[in-house]
Amino acid sequence: MKVHKSELVISAVSPKQYPEGGLPEIALAGRSNVGKSSFINSLLARKNLARTSSKPGKTRTLNFYNIEDRFLFVDVPGYGYAKVSKSERAAWGEMMEEYLKSRDVLKAAFMIIDFRHEPTKDDIAMYDYLKFHELPVVIIATKADKITKNKRPRHLKRVKETLKLKPEDQTVVFSAETAQGKDEAWRAIEQFI
Repeated sequence: MKVHKSELVISAVSPKQYPEGGLPEIALAGRSNVGKSSFINSLLARKNLARTSSKPGKTRTLNFYNIEDRFLFVDVPGYGYAKVSKSERAAWGEMMEEYLKSRDVLKAAFMIIDFRHEPTKDDIAMYDYLKFHELPVVIIATKADKITKNKRPRHLKRVKETLKLKPEDQTVVFSAETAQGKDEAWRAIEQFI
């Protein structure tokens, strides 16, 4: 999909701030610093629409991005970042839970993981949480360019086994650097919008 129009609509912390209009939404979840912003910017061919940071834990709100007036990406706060207070982490958790439970236009969750490493306990918990809420999940395994081609099948198998992926869940091996997986990610998006 060629994207000509994409914009940050609002950074929300409560349902009364969520955008109206009924466009389908795709939530983007992932550990802090896993590459969610790079995934967004790469897909939309924009350099700085989603702010990237070397410091984890920068996304502290639900960031709604309108894409072509067809759908919204919703970037949720990264999880698993230890340098945030327990009370702040709890507040993020409540904000996410409220969003996931109450949003009828939410069509799927794209869970961003670092392909170089085995999924963490936090990744497993997030996957289970999304499945508990009966959301279709697409795993986006980022930073694939850092893994040699002959090691990728082994890494992919490890992701599927560690998360205990359901047969209906897709996995896209992705690199913001090389654009690997970009078309596949768009095909996955199209199924839900």
